[in-house]
Amino acid sequence: MARRAFFSFHYDADAWRASQVRNIGAIDGNKPATDNDWESVKRGGKPAIQRWIDGQLQGRSCTVVLIGAQTAKRFWVDYEIEKSWNDGKGVLGVYIHRLKDSRGNQSYKGENPFAHFSMKDGSSLAKYVSVYDPPYADSSDTYRYIANNLATWIDTAISARSV
Repeated sequence: MARRAFFSFHYDADAWRASQVRNIGAIDGNKPATDNDWESVKRGGKPAIQRWIDGQLQGRSCTVVLIGAQTAKRFWVDYEIEKSWNDGKGVLGVYIHRLKDSRGNQSYKGENPFAHFSMKDGSSLAKYVSVYDPPYADSSDTYRYIANNLATWIDTAISARSV
């Protein structure tokens, strides 16, 4: 069964890695923005970017944060996490630093982007959001691990929010 999820990631640093995950096929109707589309949205400033993100989140039941080296504390990634959580969507993270980029390079593991969000009880959002770190050093093995598990991770995140 295909899932309707939104992918959040640091566009400039991880678009190539993110496209690999998005092309796995576990997600329904998740058409990525082309470079030209994204540049056009960015030219409209913060209000245009926020409207675009809000529109992309509509009809989605889960947000998958693809975590690269520089994902944590990115303004728009933080916005997407906060909006998704507050809207009751399933939220999860997947480390993608071991997937190769367009030049064939891997990256380093970034911080957990959920760790700096505080809940009303003072705990960290990281306590409530599952983050998956593929246990392989090889890019192909990492890709297969994500491909074999992404649908289950999404279903789990959605179920956790619907309790």
